[in-house]
Amino acid sequence: METDVTQPHPEPPRAADAAIPAPATATAPGTAALQIDGLAKRFGAKVAVDALSLTVPSGSLYGLVGPNGAGKTTTLSMATGLLVPDAGRVLVHGVDMWRDPVPAKAMLGNLADGVKLFDRLTGEQLVAYNGLLFGIPHDEIARRTADLLALMDMTDAAGTLVVDYSAGMTKKIALACALVHAPRVLVLDEPFESVDPVSAANIQDVLSGYVRSGGTVIVSSHSMDLVQRLCDHVAIISAGRLIVAGTVDEVREGQSLQDRFVDLVGGRRHSEGPEWLRRS
Repeated sequence: METDVTQPHPEPPRAADAAIPAPATATAPGTAALQIDGLAKRFGAKVAVDALSLTVPSGSLYGLVGPNGAGKTTTLSMATGLLVPDAGRVLVHGVDMWRDPVPAKAMLGNLADGVKLFDRLTGEQLVAYNGLLFGIPHDEIARRTADLLALMDMTDAAGTLVVDYSAGMTKKIALACALVHAPRVLVLDEPFESVDPVSAANIQDVLSGYVRSGGTVIVSSHSMDLVQRLCDHVAIISAGRLIVAGTVDEVREGQSLQDRFVDLVGGRRHSEGPEWLRRS
């Protein structure tokens, strides 16, 4: 069951957000940034996503959570055009992803989990290359690349090959690549995995400023505390199906998001473990 959603009250912009590329096109309040209708995917006998429908409001910071194997990554891969669905459709600001993929994908910035980067480029070259793919003029690419590297605290690593980056640095440069063309919708699969706490806090500030400027962010994460603090909307999925969706307060119903998640998904075992594992 999906609950009604309401738009959060925007906060005033901060000077620190000035370098974030604003979304390319303004969106009327209340319209859906991403509409998923009856999405389904099967791998052999395994049903990964089962007739899943979800509406992501424009201007929201939307969390997608679920246990391992719930279908989060498969859902996001289909929603961003990386994986062909068996059934269903995806609309990005009303544009059908599979009927009209070029304009739909142009509105998306995607940080996909496990997708390899061109790691024989430097970080600066990689961000600039992604800008070129979206037809951004050279002088504008240089400015945006410098801004994004500064935002990610990676200016000193701009000339280092991506193959030599740590896991956290790789995650940050991938986020810069996803932002360089100022997409209207940013889809991030586990963006904080392997990222140190200081960088994670900086990325959270970037995402919050991006939403204040008119963008929409969808975040998949296993961290319930982070989703509760960062997001204004959340959807819980399990076994490829939508369990509940709405504002964070609507979904958690007075509990912490983690406790509510465990109640809905189940599977928790209250056990001290085997006897041989206990020290006394």
